[in-house]
This record gives sequence, structure tokens and C-alpha cells, in this order.
Amino acid sequence: MARRDLGANRFGPAVWAAATLLVLFLAVPLAAMVIRAAAASRGLTAAGLDTLRQAITLSLVTTAIAMVVIVLLGTPLAYILARGSFPGRQVLDSLVDLPIVLPPAVAGIALLMAFGRRGVVGQWLAEWGITIGFSPAAVIMAQVFIAAPFFVRAAQSGFARVDRDLEDAAADLGASPVRVFTTITLPLALPGLAAGAVLAWARALGEFGATIMFAGNFPGITQTMPLAIYARYGAGDLQAALLMSFVLLVVSLLILVGFRLTGGDRQEGGGRSSR
Repeated sequence: MARRDLGANRFGPAVWAAATLLVLFLAVPLAAMVIRAAAASRGLTAAGLDTLRQAITLSLVTTAIAMVVIVLLGTPLAYILARGSFPGRQVLDSLVDLPIVLPPAVAGIALLMAFGRRGVVGQWLAEWGITIGFSPAAVIMAQVFIAAPFFVRAAQSGFARVDRDLEDAAADLGASPVRVFTTITLPLALPGLAAGAVLAWARALGEFGATIMFAGNFPGITQTMPLAIYARYGAGDLQAALLMSFVLLVVSLLILVGFRLTGGDRQEGGGRSSR
């Protein structure tokens, strides 16, 4: 017997009330911030405007570099996880997910212990005159560490969705593995890669905890937008903090639109790859 689609009528008043309360809880603070930011923009100080300019420039530059690194290194890893079967695969799978659930402050401490001046790797680099901690490079590394898993997981799902019969047919017709990958696999998996890139960039743009622990909060050097908001609010400059928060809110909305346009919601619906 076919199941009747009752639409919205199947939900009772209690369900609608609970859903409405949560929607209001999410919407009211954002609306309040937009209203206050519109009023505060008229009282923006010169120092606040300069902080905004420096922070947004640094954020855009560092996240752009971080995304290049994430895509170049994350695409092969996503392909291996989607197609490979090898000892230790579950361990690698868990390692990729770990930065997602790890508190950002802990991630920052871990990066500092590894690449700081006295870190496991950092002390060796220091002998060669290379200092990473509390520099723009540290900002990029923190963003890559935190955001890479979002790209890898979405890209992995994209590769898993590719019909292998198409790849086999191309191989049977004489196409080399590289040609099969570039002409069949990669174009078909591109929506997943694009969605993952959008999510990873959003996460990198909003990164705070790992950055402040590993890179510090130095204006014009390591102070990204989230750190600048924290600094201006701590200095009592609520107008600048509100305006910068509004800028990030607008960017976040644009990211969500981009995520939908790249088919990210459909990619999420399929879950993880079949193995």
C-alpha cells in the first residue's frame, strides 16, 4: 500500500513549537548583531578601520594559500581513502577525522609542540634559521590542520560516487590510468571536491583557537579576522568588533550559497563512500 504524503500536516503543534523555538534561538542573535552592526558602522574609529583592513587582508591571503595546500595534498589522500584497501586504513581514517573533534586549543598546542622553536621538528628547523611559530606561516599551518579534514571527507565522497564501469570502459578502450583519472574520474568527482573546498575555506576563515595558540595575535602579522574581533572587543571597541562580525556573517552566508550551488547538500546526503 502506497504511503500517503501528508506534508506539513503530519506534524503536530508540539513539534512546530519546538522547532520554532530553536529557529528563533538561532535567528534572534544574528538579527540583533546585524541591527547593532548597522548602527555601529557610523561610529567606527580610525583604529578599528585599520584593524579591519589588516585582518581581512591577512585572512584572505592566508586562507587562499591554505586552500592551495589542502587541495593539492588532500585530493590524493581522498582518492586513496575512497579506493584503497590496505593495512592501517582505519587508523588513517580516524587520523583524518581527529582534527574535526579535537578542541582547537589542543590542536594549537600540538602544533606548537611539533613546530614551535623548541618543538620536535621546530628545534631542528631552528638550527637552520627557520622559525615557524608566531608567524604568518603558523597561521596557514593552523588553518590547514583544522580545515583539511572537511575537504578530504567531501572529496572522498565525490570519488566514491564515480561509476567505476565508466572508468573500466575507458581503460578497455586504451586510455592510460592518468587519462582515465583526468577525463573521467576527476570531472565526475568535481562537485564533491568543490563542496569540500568551500567547507574547508569556511572553516579556515573562522579558525581561532589553534591560531591564537600557535601563531599568536599580532596585528598585521598573525591577527586574522576572528582574532581581530576578539582583540577589538577586549579593547572596548565594540563598534569595530560588531562590524567585523557582520563582515564574517556575510561571508558565511555567501559560503553557504556556494556550498549549495556546488551540490554540497547532495554530496552530504550520500554519506561516506562504499568500500
